Amino acid sequence: MKTQFLTLAFLLITLSLFAQSEEEAIRQTLQNYIDGSSYNNQELIQSAFYENADLFLSKKDQELWILSPQEYASLFKNREKGKFNGRNGKILMVDYANNIASAKAEILIPERGLKFIDIFLLKKLSGKWKIISKAATQIK
Repeated sequence: MKTQFLTLAFLLITLSLFAQSEEEAIRQTLQNYIDGSSYNNQELIQSAFYENADLFLSKKDQELWILSPQEYASLFKNREKGKFNGRNGKILMVDYANNIASAKAEILIPERGLKFIDIFLLKKLSGKWKIISKAATQIK
């Protein structure tokens, strides 16, 4: 009986650690996107995305603005790499099952009075979590 209890306890602990490491890996992918876009790092931005992902963004006077990860990263090309540009990102929620995940983040640009909500779909590809789609809306 004691052996069965110990085996069950070990299994539950192992599953819990696996779940934590998966969520941490998802959060790291999202943080790469946030840090890349906050510090003008095109490579870090692109590392978070599946190369054929679609980003569905908000743009004044345009109902739907669709960019690739490369096009999105290029929006930061004329800014000093590594210098904070005023974008503050915060991961609000992560949910996953097996090799798919969804997440939500808030992006604030206080100097311009802007607030965005980003919704992400992620998939684990070749052992790494990648954003396969992103939709954003401007709140302010």
